[in-house]
Amino acid sequence: MSQNPVRFSEERSEDVVAASFAGAHDARLRQVLTSLVRHLHAFAKDVELTQAELDAAVGFLTRTGQTCDDTRQEFVLLSDVLGLSMLVDTMANRAPAGATDFTVLGPFHMVDSPPRRLGDPISLVPGGEPTLVTGQVLAAGGRPLPGAVVDVWQADEKGLYDVQRDDVPTGHLRGLFTCDDEGRFAFRTILPAPYPIPDDGPVGELLAAAGRHPYRPAHIHFIAGADGHAPLTTHVFVSESPYLDSDAVFGVKDSLVLDFVRAEDAELAAAYGMPVPFRHAHVELRLRESR
Repeated sequence: MSQNPVRFSEERSEDVVAASFAGAHDARLRQVLTSLVRHLHAFAKDVELTQAELDAAVGFLTRTGQTCDDTRQEFVLLSDVLGLSMLVDTMANRAPAGATDFTVLGPFHMVDSPPRRLGDPISLVPGGEPTLVTGQVLAAGGRPLPGAVVDVWQADEKGLYDVQRDDVPTGHLRGLFTCDDEGRFAFRTILPAPYPIPDDGPVGELLAAAGRHPYRPAHIHFIAGADGHAPLTTHVFVSESPYLDSDAVFGVKDSLVLDFVRAEDAELAAAYGMPVPFRHAHVELRLRESR
């Protein structure tokens, strides 16, 4: 008896299951599901996936969902450590010539940054190495963008964000700045430290099993926006930080690694109320025009 071509078999599993989605009313949904099925079945055949391994995978995904709550999204973390978040972000934000590269938002943009004046400190408690960040928001071609808004947030000298500590005020190491007529901004802060992503859940178990560490290199987050331009979400990474070549979420791009130089410029220090010596980084954020 000849085999029925619409019934399931190992040899034509991709074709049979993909065909079941042919009636999807949304063309994009149909395309995504069809491709997903074909790649998923090809993967299972390639590695000869066992029933025990499938059961373990279902259990892992179940525990991943059970770990999610109002302040933690373990599925986003899983996407991050698999490099999927960075891949989709990069494809969605292909920067034109001259524009600053995007990178992932990260899990700690959880509260609104308080508005601050240019040159204000964002560090609200003692500790850490004094650091001055100056910068300018520009169009991709180099034209200053007056009145641009820059949102910044970072970890402290121990690698912790304010939302991870009970002993600091909300808004510690966060700030929302409106640039001057030349698109310039500045703030006083401390040098951030590397830190681990949350590794006490299923994603942490995956990293440990794979022999991977959970650390991110030291960085400062930025979101910049200006009229007529697409918002930019990016980081600036400290060039001397460990883990630049093994970021747990693959967020490092060469163009985003910056020197935080040890400065002894007394005039610059006096202008911003900095002690001498201090760290100094100058950041250019170049925005693409809105599509």
